[in-house]
Amino acid sequence: MLSKELEATVAEIKELESQQAELADRLEELKDAVKAEMVKLSVEKMLVGNFKVSYTKYSTSRFDSKKFKADDEETYNKYVKTSEVRRFAITRL
Repeated sequence: MLSKELEATVAEIKELESQQAELADRLEELKDAVKAEMVKLSVEKMLVGNFKVSYTKYSTSRFDSKKFKADDEETYNKYVKTSEVRRFAITRL
């Protein structure tokens, strides 16, 4: 790829990332509006046109690795797995 083509490709990536962030923000705004309406109506599920919308509570359990490491670092280190990864980043100068 030529330098000018590479620069154009990187510029397009950055533009698309910017649009993606804007869309993600708008998506969250819209979801929050629907959730607020559901809370106002005191419903967890509702039909809206051809859509079924649900906003339900549930419980989840997760392993607290930070607390485990603080409580027993030796055992933590025995089971921790280190992987090599590559990170791709573009920053504007």
